[in-house]
Amino acid sequence: MRKEGCGVTQPVRILIVDDHHHAREGIRAILQAEPLFEVVGEGCSGLEALTLTEQLMPDLILMDINMKEMDGLEATKEIKARYPYVKIVIITVSDDITHLFEALKKGAQGYLLKNLNPGAWREYLKAIALDEAPLSRELAQRILQEFALAGAGRQQAEESPLTAREQEILRCVAQGAANRDIAGMLMISEHTVKNHLKNILQKLHLDNRVQLAKYAFEQGYLRE
Repeated sequence: MRKEGCGVTQPVRILIVDDHHHAREGIRAILQAEPLFEVVGEGCSGLEALTLTEQLMPDLILMDINMKEMDGLEATKEIKARYPYVKIVIITVSDDITHLFEALKKGAQGYLLKNLNPGAWREYLKAIALDEAPLSRELAQRILQEFALAGAGRQQAEESPLTAREQEILRCVAQGAANRDIAGMLMISEHTVKNHLKNILQKLHLDNRVQLAKYAFEQGYLRE
């Protein structure tokens, strides 16, 4: 996948991994309705996901969480260790928050419930492909609560690597704001927000918005 400006000039190559044939068929049908997506392969286990990733080098993997031989979480960990560029979205029927946190800890970029409507799937995956997927406000709140229970919330570092503007954007991201919302609140362009986010992620050596939310809470950016 190659990006140019605000869009994508080549199809997003997707690998589907699910141990149920009908589930794979359904996912493929959802993806085929979006010209941006190209399904390059299908697997039915975590071990097969490892093999197919090496062979096909996909841009994005849709990974079922419960599979035999090697489950989706372990496969995600292994694939991200070998191919950090690959984006992985966990797909599951469960909305158990512990599964979500485990998926993110293993390196997944996103989490989709199988019972969401197809349009929501396509919009979310497009946002993932373009590095624009925001946290929902509910999810942002649950993440902060989880970190609070775990004893997070250290004092903010005296010398932050972020500029004042970047710190403002970090707070907005951690509260679940999308790029468009941030642009409106700070009266800057959405393109400027995207560039700030790229700089923030690079400076902090982080990969996604969930990790940014964790960082913001641990460093005290969200204290009253």
